[in-house]
Amino acid sequence: MIEMAIDSIRASLVNHQRVVILKENVSQRCLPIWVGPVEADAIAVKLHQVSVPRPLTHDLLSSVVTALGADLHFIVINDLREDTFYAKLALAQNGKEIEVDARPSDAMALAVRAHVPIYVEESVLNKAGFTVDKESGKPLPADSYSGKGEPPSDEELKRLEAFTDFIDSLDLKDFGPEHK
Repeated sequence: MIEMAIDSIRASLVNHQRVVILKENVSQRCLPIWVGPVEADAIAVKLHQVSVPRPLTHDLLSSVVTALGADLHFIVINDLREDTFYAKLALAQNGKEIEVDARPSDAMALAVRAHVPIYVEESVLNKAGFTVDKESGKPLPADSYSGKGEPPSDEELKRLEAFTDFIDSLDLKDFGPEHK
């Protein structure tokens, strides 16, 4: 598992969908994950420490987890199948480890509330991640693959064309907290 952090939340100019850009803590590798507008707002509200008069759904769930005596230890984006990302919540309650299936958007919204690490499986990064050139801020071409393990197959690359098209349209030179 690779630890990553939320680098920014962007809106696609083509279809106005939101995308969360995760960035590896120790390199220039990034992972775009499409999320719904409600989930994007839930993540952004907490990242920017915006006060809301009543608890949002993710605040409520976080409170319920705590009230039941559990702790969220981390989240992991653990799979990508047929253009759908999968995630798990790693909880602990009374010394027992509990895994809960979750949408990545919900898992990230909970992670920012609990201030816990966000991990991504290497296989997911190999399929949908990209590396940013430090000088230009542009994504490096897919044929510059340098991840561990096997690179994605031609069939997987074809299925991931939507991700590739989006990545190719990015200019990541200006990524930073002021652009979130």
